[in-house]
Amino acid sequence: MTAIAWTRRRMAVSRFWGMFGKQRAGVVGLAILVAAVVLALAAPLFIDESVTSVVNGTGEKFAPPGSEALLGTDESGRSILELIWWGSRTSLLIGFLAAVLSMVIGTLIGIMAGHFRGWIGAGLMRVTDWFLVLPSLVTALVLAAMLGGSTLTIIIAIGVTSWPSTARLVRAQTLAVEARPYIERSKALGGGHAHIMSRHVLPNVAPLLLASTTLEVASAIVTESTLAFLGVSANKTSWGTMLRGSYDWSAAPNGAWWYILIPGLCIVAVVMAFTLCGRALEAVLNPRLR
Repeated sequence: MTAIAWTRRRMAVSRFWGMFGKQRAGVVGLAILVAAVVLALAAPLFIDESVTSVVNGTGEKFAPPGSEALLGTDESGRSILELIWWGSRTSLLIGFLAAVLSMVIGTLIGIMAGHFRGWIGAGLMRVTDWFLVLPSLVTALVLAAMLGGSTLTIIIAIGVTSWPSTARLVRAQTLAVEARPYIERSKALGGGHAHIMSRHVLPNVAPLLLASTTLEVASAIVTESTLAFLGVSANKTSWGTMLRGSYDWSAAPNGAWWYILIPGLCIVAVVMAFTLCGRALEAVLNPRLR
């Protein structure tokens, strides 16, 4: 039985990659993401965190891209290339972890709101609606400012303000799953709430969650960059803090276009890659979109 189960899983994975490979935009997005993650993980092997220190700048202030600094320098003479490379670690880390936190909260509330009827489900949906009408960026900004600037607090601020859309998606899918006949058979055989939610509902909502999480990472990266630009950062170099630095040091009036353009292009490229992957996953995993 174990061998048959593994064979079916391998066939399912093979079918998935076969369908995903037909999504050209998704393949391009996945290639960009793999390259970005590999470069971020390999950064400590080639550069040190000291490249972010303002006292270690060895180049000319606002030097344009050239042989000595491929992507130019900032107001302290630091290499933009090294700052971009090291800052990718913070931006991607916050994006991934904030999306995971949002997914966990949204999944738990969504499944419980769809499974439990009556006042429990209604109460959970009212809480979801309340968070949904709040401006998420302003709420995240207030939370981050109250909790203090650190990587953990930024992740929490983004995660606890971006879960309502996931909860509504999961609840709708939970209601559809629990309307199927085998759920009634499971209840008749003595299946409890935990058994039904974990063994029947969760596996059926997991594919949609994967696509939703991919899109949520892109949103989290944009939110982190926005918070950093508004002055609430993780006290570490990220693409958002670089944009803030270019604003504080008047890079545009000084003609240092590279200081603004390059971090912005990195954010756009990664967010676009996550969006392309998310749309491709949604097309593959959702039969209605095939």
